[in-house]
Amino acid sequence: MNRLTRRIGDASARRPWVTIAAWVAALVLVLPLAGLVGGSFVDDLVAPGSQSEKAMELLEERFPEASGGSAVAVFAVPEGERIDRHRTAVEAAVGRVAEVEHVATVTDPFAAGTVSPDGRIGYVQVAFDVPEMEVKPEQVDALDDAIEPVRGDGVVAEIGGDAVFINAETPTSGAEAAGLLTALVILVVAFGTIVVALVPIALALVAVAAGLGSIVLLAHATDVSTAAPTIGAMIGLGVGIDYALFIVARCRENRAGGQDNATALSNAMSSSGAAVLFAGGTVIVAMSALALTGLGFLTSIGLSTSLVVLFAVATALTLLPALLSLLGDRIHKGRRHRGLRTRRAKKSKTSKKSENTENHKSPEQTAWWRFAHHVSGRPWPYLLAGSAVLLALAIPALRMETGFPDAGNDATSTTHRRAYDLLAEGFGPGFNAPLLIVADLDSPGVDAAGIPELARRIADDAGVASIGEPRFSTAGDTVVLPVLPTTAPADAATSDTLERIRGVIPDNVAVSGLTAMTDDLTRQLSDTLPVFIAAILVVSFLLLMLVFRSVAVPLKAAVMNLLSIGGAYGVVVAVFQWGWLGGLFNLHETILIASPLPTIFFAVLFGLSMDYEVFLLSRVREEYDATGDPTESVARGMAVTGRLITSAALIMTAVFLSFVANPSPLVKMMGLGLATAIVLDATIVRMVLVPASMALLGRAAWWLPRPLDRRLPRITVETMESEESEESEESEDTVESNESDDLPPPPEPTPAPTARIS
Repeated sequence: MNRLTRRIGDASARRPWVTIAAWVAALVLVLPLAGLVGGSFVDDLVAPGSQSEKAMELLEERFPEASGGSAVAVFAVPEGERIDRHRTAVEAAVGRVAEVEHVATVTDPFAAGTVSPDGRIGYVQVAFDVPEMEVKPEQVDALDDAIEPVRGDGVVAEIGGDAVFINAETPTSGAEAAGLLTALVILVVAFGTIVVALVPIALALVAVAAGLGSIVLLAHATDVSTAAPTIGAMIGLGVGIDYALFIVARCRENRAGGQDNATALSNAMSSSGAAVLFAGGTVIVAMSALALTGLGFLTSIGLSTSLVVLFAVATALTLLPALLSLLGDRIHKGRRHRGLRTRRAKKSKTSKKSENTENHKSPEQTAWWRFAHHVSGRPWPYLLAGSAVLLALAIPALRMETGFPDAGNDATSTTHRRAYDLLAEGFGPGFNAPLLIVADLDSPGVDAAGIPELARRIADDAGVASIGEPRFSTAGDTVVLPVLPTTAPADAATSDTLERIRGVIPDNVAVSGLTAMTDDLTRQLSDTLPVFIAAILVVSFLLLMLVFRSVAVPLKAAVMNLLSIGGAYGVVVAVFQWGWLGGLFNLHETILIASPLPTIFFAVLFGLSMDYEVFLLSRVREEYDATGDPTESVARGMAVTGRLITSAALIMTAVFLSFVANPSPLVKMMGLGLATAIVLDATIVRMVLVPASMALLGRAAWWLPRPLDRRLPRITVETMESEESEESEESEDTVESNESDDLPPPPEPTPAPTARIS
């Protein structure tokens, strides 16, 4: 792996302008193409094999008029007034709504009697001739334009309903720019120069731009969730900056150690470049595992995020070395070098090399080295204290209640949220949670004559507010009964009502509607989450075992990542579900945890935490191969990566926290949870639990049974001082297997450290 990344980096550095031109050409091709032929985003909220899916398929096949999407145009006047005073303006709006593309039918609120008892709120029922998932945002905008003139008549007019809520475009807060600015400040502080700070930001923006363009093109071929671009951008910005940061920092470290620019860059691509390739691959594997849930919208989020991460890795391995080769000495100048610039200009190349070495801090001079030895000297207290903190933070996660976000959870700045509130006020909360009872009269069970009795049994349920008149298909083989519950869509009581209804209906009857569909989704997510988590744990264990040639290291990584993820779950539950510090995050009410969140969370967080695991332990293994001392190797590994990992964590935290300002509750939860997990992972896990556990494990941390060592393929990430050393290494075989199943003897120290993760 190290030779691959070295050669890619060297080729890009030798032809920097060709590499840059190739990336510019790729962006010029992808972005306009996405604008021309790219698809629109839609949430496929169907749980495969569920009752709601079967009902919708039956309607699409036999009763297409009843399977179309629906929306509502809501009109309201101030307290003490009546909507019928504006009847002319409302009826004119109804006429304009009927002319919108794909609108099949529109009701008149005054003729249909859809006016609240106090006469203040009325609604227009809009039926589309396409399913809810196929209603375009442009058609939603056209509906809003059609009712706009009514607002000038002193009437509140809003567009809502399932089709509008599902297809509403996810708004942005603009705070993402603040996250990037914060990342830039952190990079300037870390490197001491604006030139170096701008490089990771620029690469992240290129990766996100190319990734988002590819996501739009993907939407042309398949359904892609409306949340996919936002989540992809969130992850892409974080990893894009971090991957570039790790390589740039290693390049500067090599340069400060006395290597010339070309050698420093080449060796950085060999070591940190290989770590970036492996870390990015781990994130891609974790996100692609979302396909195991069997849910289309989660699969699209996983594939979309994987695309962005793939571009982040590609820019780090190709575009970054091209830029670094053009920048030359400027990439290595910072606060440490400012006082020496005049003298450097007068000195020879040998003198410059000496200066670089003198200004490079040895590991023993760093606070990280001293802290690691401090923890290693008291491993049990630190291990128990760190674990206790993470477990305490995770306690609220035991009381997590999940549900699918509805329009009532969205920001009040959106028209569908305001329509939701008006309808709940005028007609009860259950109006926003309609259910569809679908009967297949060609199958054994209830027949046409038994429909009235079925309707009576359903109406007798305490959770049912009303049941509409049955609608028969043209062929008379399918019937639909609309039902309104007494409670809101995300209310647990609505799920209970749904279960009771499903308990009394015969075999040829099914319940569908958006509320039933999302309830089925939540259930399937709960059922598949254990399988999903197990799959990611097994795959990540095998990958880490291949790279680190160890059993204990991947097991330790899995346990500690679970602890940090559990802590993040607990914080999200405490803030969103319990309302703790809600005002700090602009939350005015408690909301259920979005049911897709635990699954998405686990994939993202496990992948990102593995990044830090790889970057830290690769340096620890390098030092262990050089010294044979398990405690000293951890201290030295932390000494050279502590500042870097902390800076990377601060950058990711700033980027993720910027998304907390997003109006979408799902994005807001994602932002807070990811930021929390990164902070926990980079502080308690990496800086406390890792040195404590490695000290307790000692040499056993790097033990691998001989049969496994012989059979497993070898993936190496090696640090070499020059191209000549690489050529000599290519003629050698890989490291020999351990001669026995006993703990391996510590390797002999070597004067020139060679890190071998094999």
